[in-house]
Amino acid sequence: MKQIKWGMIGCGNVTEKKSGPAFSKVPNSSLVAVMGRSAEKAADYAQRHGVPKWYTSVDELINDPEVNAVYIATPPDVHLEYATKALKAGKATYVEKPMALNTAECEAMNQVSRETGVPLFVAYYRRSLPYFVKVKELIDQKVIGDIRLVTVQIHYNPYSEEIGENAQPRWRVDPKISGGGHFHDLASHQFDFLEYALGPIKSAQGIARNQAGLYEANDIVVANYEFESGVLGTGSWCYTLNKEQRLDESQLMGSKGKITFSFFEKFIIKVETESGVEEYNIPYPEHVQQPLIELIVQELRGEGQCPSTGKTGARANVIMDQIAGH
Repeated sequence: MKQIKWGMIGCGNVTEKKSGPAFSKVPNSSLVAVMGRSAEKAADYAQRHGVPKWYTSVDELINDPEVNAVYIATPPDVHLEYATKALKAGKATYVEKPMALNTAECEAMNQVSRETGVPLFVAYYRRSLPYFVKVKELIDQKVIGDIRLVTVQIHYNPYSEEIGENAQPRWRVDPKISGGGHFHDLASHQFDFLEYALGPIKSAQGIARNQAGLYEANDIVVANYEFESGVLGTGSWCYTLNKEQRLDESQLMGSKGKITFSFFEKFIIKVETESGVEEYNIPYPEHVQQPLIELIVQELRGEGQCPSTGKTGARANVIMDQIAGH
């Protein structure tokens, strides 16, 4: 493939800034068609973002002869169906995260990719974001020595639409659509990056509960996990605290120091060793998925390799299923 011409399924919030515009900002890449269930929304998205064509049918977009790569920007409940169609049509496929509802669906998607020989990528874009590239670089350079322990903490207050008399929680806390709750949405990014930076997690256990009853999904999860390297990890995720306790903090503790960083809300990486404290301020780019999309395009053009594939993307689901007891 010389020019990667993308068709995008779904015109939701994630596509407005995080991903959509990036497809036409990457060299040798362009977004040529979008699909939405609402003709009005699809047409509006196409008009605002300068996309030549829009559809209300998944099949029509996938079968558009101009489209040679498909981006699936929908909730996870249809990832398997749509990815299967795209792969069988011979279209390179890039799917949002989490990769699917569960481990079994991820494996089914990878099986189709293997059978067709068509590449499958997953939007775990932290593998290429400069902030996380720096964290991995600090680990690889053994700035804090040998890693001993990882701690992950996400403590959030409920979203406004989840509380009150007229509460209308979104699809992310409907397990039938998302595969879980906010844990599955956010921890998927965390476990994917931790495996990328520290190697495979060989076992994970946890307790997942719904304490507040605001929605069907679990709203609190605690976990322990062990890497094949011998590094141990712990984590706590709670989504029903008050805003004063809001926390997004992860730590890597090593034989010579500690790295503190944030997965979602801050741009500072803090390194503490016997020689002192050093901080790195690395903001995200305008379109956070652009660095990963660049690597996908390079791989499809035979010029490089993307670090986030269907094979690596499935691992987050494996770990979360072990923790949440799916």
